Amino acid sequence: MDTKRFSRILVAIDETPCSRRAIDYAKEIVQERQPALALVTVVPPTSPTSYGVDPLLGQQPIIVPEVPEIQHQASQDFLNALAEEFQGASEIFTFSRVGDVRDEILEVAKEWTADLILVGTNGRTGFDHFLSGSVSEALIRKATCPVLVIPLNCD
Repeated sequence: MDTKRFSRILVAIDETPCSRRAIDYAKEIVQERQPALALVTVVPPTSPTSYGVDPLLGQQPIIVPEVPEIQHQASQDFLNALAEEFQGASEIFTFSRVGDVRDEILEVAKEWTADLILVGTNGRTGFDHFLSGSVSEALIRKATCPVLVIPLNCD
């Protein structure tokens, strides 16, 4: 296999235990190939909260402006700490996005021109899969580069 083939690897992660195996796998690839590495995490948009709101009084749900800001900063801090764990990468980029997880990962892969997307999966099936969908499945179907899915059943 041509060692230059995967020189720009995008690792899609979150703060769940399911991502840990994908992160460990990515570290092995980085040690072998010394690629440019991009770490991406996506925070879903903050939805309005109705806590303390009474619709009978005509009060509307609100978005506390500090919440998205705090979430974004926490995800960026997470990525920065994680980036320090990768030794041997030729370059490390971090992307903290807000939006639909699937769409944002695909957008970063396109913008950054990734050669490979590495993502973990929690292995949901049946009704759980129907409700939540599958990020890894959507990436496989829509990505313009290869997608490596690291399975792990995190219950």
